[in-house]
Amino acid sequence: MKQKVHVAVGLIRNKDNQYLISKRHTHLHQGGLWEFPGGKVEANETVYDALCRELHEELNLTVKQAKPLLRISYPYPDKDVCLDVWLIDDFTGDLHSPSEQAIHWAHPSELLNYSFPAANKAILSCITLPESYVITGNFKNKADYIQHFKQCLNRGFRLIQLRSPMSDLDMLIDLANLSRSLCEKENAKLIVNADANFLLQCDIAGIHLNRHRLFQYNYRPIHSDKILTASVHNLNELQQAIKIEVDFIVVSPVLKTTSHPDAIPLGWSGFEKIINESSVPIFALGGMKQDMLVTAKKCGAFGIAAISEFWGDEK
Repeated sequence: MKQKVHVAVGLIRNKDNQYLISKRHTHLHQGGLWEFPGGKVEANETVYDALCRELHEELNLTVKQAKPLLRISYPYPDKDVCLDVWLIDDFTGDLHSPSEQAIHWAHPSELLNYSFPAANKAILSCITLPESYVITGNFKNKADYIQHFKQCLNRGFRLIQLRSPMSDLDMLIDLANLSRSLCEKENAKLIVNADANFLLQCDIAGIHLNRHRLFQYNYRPIHSDKILTASVHNLNELQQAIKIEVDFIVVSPVLKTTSHPDAIPLGWSGFEKIINESSVPIFALGGMKQDMLVTAKKCGAFGIAAISEFWGDEK
């Protein structure tokens, strides 16, 4: 039976939007690779207490404020690790490593130049992602769609999925091009709910696969410079999404939802069970309200996704 290791990880960000990374000693597991600092959670120790202790011991840093970012599980051949990742942007101390680990501040765009353990891939994916994910809902016509879309951007949303199951391909391409133009002006990311070939029609940030399209692929169908996401409702679908190397997952329905009134909700406990098996970031969908982000984070989610709460009901 493989060893299970619970690790508290600090995503430490300074005022210049740089993140602190450290290099693992060569004699350790995953030695020679860079990582986000942290350490094992001891018995009868909270994740926050473990994080504060490890960062003080390893880097002489005192955590002043931290918040949960996400929880991920990753199966290495010799052990299973659970990473509880917290964002830290308020800290004090004379930064140095008593154990003489190499440490470095890096901008998000520079992090891809470093080699990280496989379990850290999800953390790297999250650094440039917002915690709120808009999924487009009903609209009366193109003008109404544009109005809703602009309102979302004006409210500060920077990750939007175009979902329009009633549109034919030409209409979907038209909406995607309009949406992409609006997103480019606001440095927002547009994901389209479609099959992977849609990228041949429109140069967008990424593709979202519904539960049916998810099983059409045996490997990742798009290049790594594009975002690949998927809808997941159970552990079988989760395993398929991980198999094809999605960048993040939307799990639903967490709560009762008006868009799918007959669907049986997972509830927060069922939602957390899926998170505990995931090696990629997860957004909660279904009955979400903005103030539920804290609850979702406590379950280990990275963020929340919503249709009516963010897009708004059709007037």
